[in-house]
Amino acid sequence: MSEAPHPFDTAIALQAEGGAFHGSTSPAYANMIGPYGGITAAQALAAILQHPDRLGEPIAFTINFAAALADGAFEIRPRAARTNRSTQHWTLEIVQGDGVVATATAVTATRRETWSGHEAEMPEVPRPLDVPRTPRRGVEWLNRYDMRFLAGFIPRDWKGQETDDSLTRLWVRDDPPRPLDFASLTAAADVFFPRVWLRRATFTPIGTVSMSVYFHATSEQLQATGDGWLLVQAKGQGFGGGYFDHSGQLWNEAGELLATTHQVVYFKE
Repeated sequence: MSEAPHPFDTAIALQAEGGAFHGSTSPAYANMIGPYGGITAAQALAAILQHPDRLGEPIAFTINFAAALADGAFEIRPRAARTNRSTQHWTLEIVQGDGVVATATAVTATRRETWSGHEAEMPEVPRPLDVPRTPRRGVEWLNRYDMRFLAGFIPRDWKGQETDDSLTRLWVRDDPPRPLDFASLTAAADVFFPRVWLRRATFTPIGTVSMSVYFHATSEQLQATGDGWLLVQAKGQGFGGGYFDHSGQLWNEAGELLATTHQVVYFKE
């Protein structure tokens, strides 16, 4: 008897038709309103990864959430805007009904051997299995990840007591475990709770406006990582005018920097 497909693979499964890709939101990755943003980002990147004209591997990806996705079908329309000798530039729209609900851009490229060195060093932390699993609660997509928080879990008391630090750090991997690839790395870049919740201990309505992921890992590094753990962290930078941003990093257990990420998020008083 064949095993059931992993929930992540089911969620990002797309059907190609006439240059577009058809998919659907996944109940397994449901959020408070609509789907988990990380899975939508992964679906968008998957359309580029599956495109027959793609050159190389992703090095940069940005998705802009124009509207909340409704549960159900959608169409992804990727287009190679320009292809150079070693880089390729993509634009993309996600459409539901007659409206665009998200836009995205990406750069794929063929990498070459060069000097390398990263200034974002992995902090010294306990190993993942030495950290208790954080109890799951809330929306469904949280059940798709094994999370082990080291710092910056959501407030225990929503009493509006402000802090001056929004750092979150945790070990995370798919649940059940799944070999890492560019799509799942993209989804993992969105596991962070809103920084404004940590700063204010107030349950503030939020919505991600734009999410970027910059890939430092090659496909060979992702294969070597396998279904191992990722150490991920994020910290807010600026808050005000109804928006805030955060920057984050994702390492594997070997201490290799796999990706960095940046988000801009809307919040409401």
